[in-house]
Amino acid sequence: MFNQEMELVYESFENQDSYNNVLTAIDTKWIEEALFKTQKASIRRRRLPAEQAVWLIIMMGLMRNHSIKEVCGSLDIALQINPDETYTHVASSVLTDCRKRLGELPMSYLFSTTCAAWHETIISKPHSLGLNLLAVDGTTFRAQDTPENRAEFGFISKKHPVYPQLRMVSLHSTQTRMLLGAAFDSCDIGETTLAKRLLTDIPEDSLTLFDRCYFSADLMLNWQQFGINAHWLTPVKKSIRYEVIKRYADNDLLIEMPVSPQARAKNPTLPETWQARMICYKQPKGEIKGFITSLIDSELYTMEALLTVYWERWEIEQSFGELKNNQLNGEITLRSRFPEGVKQELWGVLLGYNLIRLEMVHIAQEANVEPTRISFTSAICIIDMQIRGYALSGDGTIPKKLRLMREDVKHFILPKKRKHRTFSRSVLYIPSRYPLRYKPNIS
Repeated sequence: MFNQEMELVYESFENQDSYNNVLTAIDTKWIEEALFKTQKASIRRRRLPAEQAVWLIIMMGLMRNHSIKEVCGSLDIALQINPDETYTHVASSVLTDCRKRLGELPMSYLFSTTCAAWHETIISKPHSLGLNLLAVDGTTFRAQDTPENRAEFGFISKKHPVYPQLRMVSLHSTQTRMLLGAAFDSCDIGETTLAKRLLTDIPEDSLTLFDRCYFSADLMLNWQQFGINAHWLTPVKKSIRYEVIKRYADNDLLIEMPVSPQARAKNPTLPETWQARMICYKQPKGEIKGFITSLIDSELYTMEALLTVYWERWEIEQSFGELKNNQLNGEITLRSRFPEGVKQELWGVLLGYNLIRLEMVHIAQEANVEPTRISFTSAICIIDMQIRGYALSGDGTIPKKLRLMREDVKHFILPKKRKHRTFSRSVLYIPSRYPLRYKPNIS
């Protein structure tokens, strides 16, 4: 298999005139706008201008196997001060200084700009319910153990602090696994709080799948009110309190739930009660016995369709696996040693992930398959090898010679997936090495 992959890569290098770089998906005008809006544009001539610093951060997220200096060197990022001078590589100190000058805001702005520009591609096509299917979930990343990162991000485990960690919650399309939005902060900030920061990223005519830990009146009511025809669905919690308002079927109910005094104290605009639809399985699927949703129209959205749609949420777990295990090579500890650089680097990683996924969507369209059937591992390997194989021109512009990559990746289309998992994850039982003693039953 590896030999076949290498042959395909070598064949792709032979036809150098038919390439079109995946990175051309980012318009240079978007970078200029991001720098201008955040007041980070380079006013005077520097060894590493802000425009090239943006590309450096994006490539750091794609070329994880190389140090920052090696990434800069492989891209030939340099600036010619005088016409008579030749281009030379920049020093490590210059790379650190330029990243500190750039900060986080331009990368965040650029990420939002690209998501808006690629919106139709990210959404792909509506689900059979007639809505764009999305998913929200959270994950964590480790930062370098420095005093600055300790103070900014904190530790999840107070008893055993090892690495500072930041928490991220993101909004994904289940059809393409691309990101529509992301919010991250210190590990002391909860996932529900971070999810509220994604309200501006909700697309029209959408159904968002949440894990049960996100169930709160404040988040759910804001989610469906903030977006246009935006809906949500989440598993039923055991501790839920409700009254039946209407019965559509035996396991299909319109319910009314009280809003806790604590939630109303934080948000006085919340009502005392709120309504939603509860649908349940006849036989629970593991720990999940049913779902609560804002889709209360029982004729338009049948109970059978809603009972099966939740398992599409597994696509966001696959996205996190691709990002951490493949793109970051399992190294979830980010490189930067200062908090602003950590956030800046993470935006670059997310931009890089969307770039790979965007190209995979185009490949899937040409191959007439679903975007989730394209191998992420094969795609990122070919992209990485071709980017490193073609050095950038002296002025730091991105080359335009990667068109054949799409034809190569078609050889790595994955087989059709089995049916979505309908049972919750379980912990692997590891038998004890020592004999167990049971307390005798004394009657």
